[in-house]
Amino acid sequence: MKLMDKAKAAAEQAVAKTKEGVEEVQTKRDLSAAFGELGTKTYELVEAGEIDHPKLTELVEKIRTLKAKHAEGDAAPAPEAETTEPAEKTEDAETPA
Repeated sequence: MKLMDKAKAAAEQAVAKTKEGVEEVQTKRDLSAAFGELGTKTYELVEAGEIDHPKLTELVEKIRTLKAKHAEGDAAPAPEAETTEPAEKTEDAETPA
């Protein structure tokens, strides 16, 4: 029976450690999301002119640049798909007889 008790205790410890790990990962994820929300709100407040601080200027400019770059990517026309047929030449189109 001692062997079974040891195995059960080891399994319970493994379960407890796994739960702790899951909780830690979830806490880190929540913290990251909260920082993201804080950053978004800060950016919105700077853009609205409600807050101004020199330490925010560089980050706000970086976001503006990235947003502009993203907008350019959305506005760029999609590249045309290559065709397998050769393009017609206007010189050879119709030759007078």
